[in-house]
Amino acid sequence: MSTVAEAITTELEHLGVINVSPGLAQLAITLATSVDLPGNATAQANAARELRAVMEDLRKLAPAAPEMDRVDELSQRREDGLVRARRA
Repeated sequence: MSTVAEAITTELEHLGVINVSPGLAQLAITLATSVDLPGNATAQANAARELRAVMEDLRKLAPAAPEMDRVDELSQRREDGLVRARRA
């Protein structure tokens, strides 16, 4: 079973925001680690609420993913096929 900290770290990497806002990204990981700690349920709930707010801000800062239209998809498929053909 993965921890909240592992899941948040994976999401931050996927979003590509670690270099965009390293302080906020580290805060998210620290809050996620606090959520994972056993003990005070009130502290965990507070950390989870703050984590949700930080992640919302980080998602807004994430660079836009490049969109591929149908022509781009077909070009990529063709290129992938040519690469496979060269390897064979």
